[in-house]
Amino acid sequence: MLRRHLILSAAGIMAALGAGGAAVAADAPIPGIKLDPQNTVYMDLKDGRVTILLRPDLAPKHVERVKLLCHDHFYDGTPFHRVIEGFMAQGGDPTGTGEGGSKYPNLPAEFSNAVRFVRGTVGAARTSDPDSANSQFYIMFAPAPSLDGNYTIWGQVVSGMDVVDKIKRGSADDNGKVDQPDRIIKMRLATDKS
Repeated sequence: MLRRHLILSAAGIMAALGAGGAAVAADAPIPGIKLDPQNTVYMDLKDGRVTILLRPDLAPKHVERVKLLCHDHFYDGTPFHRVIEGFMAQGGDPTGTGEGGSKYPNLPAEFSNAVRFVRGTVGAARTSDPDSANSQFYIMFAPAPSLDGNYTIWGQVVSGMDVVDKIKRGSADDNGKVDQPDRIIKMRLATDKS
């Protein structure tokens, strides 16, 4: 299987890293956001809970896949295998190699110019093929304008970015690869009882 990761030019990575933490953190619930339990995911990490608002208005097929994988308990125990300081944390690969995915077929791109990759945005990781997203995702530590319109956004962290900020970082010399990475303890829809 092909490696699934963000395909960025050196200039794109530098632009993303240069953006720093300029955006306001989503460390507490965003005022005015009313969460729909059908489109809310709770991701439990070692340092606490992250609440993700799903965006079926932007990426209905990706959102349906995330819901299915949460229901299957697919994400439980999966690592954040690639984590780059000032850029993003990538997970959702049960193999931890960046090459794994779910048993389901890949998804077609659902790119949008209506929203931007900002701090807390959750996007679908893929290969250079726009239609190769499967289960892997990443959470942005900072804005990354180079990703806008080129990757699928399926969610937004609405609380718990302080927890995301504590995810173990990877080696800058090895494209963010993490030795003994932090793992998702549990990832469920708000409507799930298990």
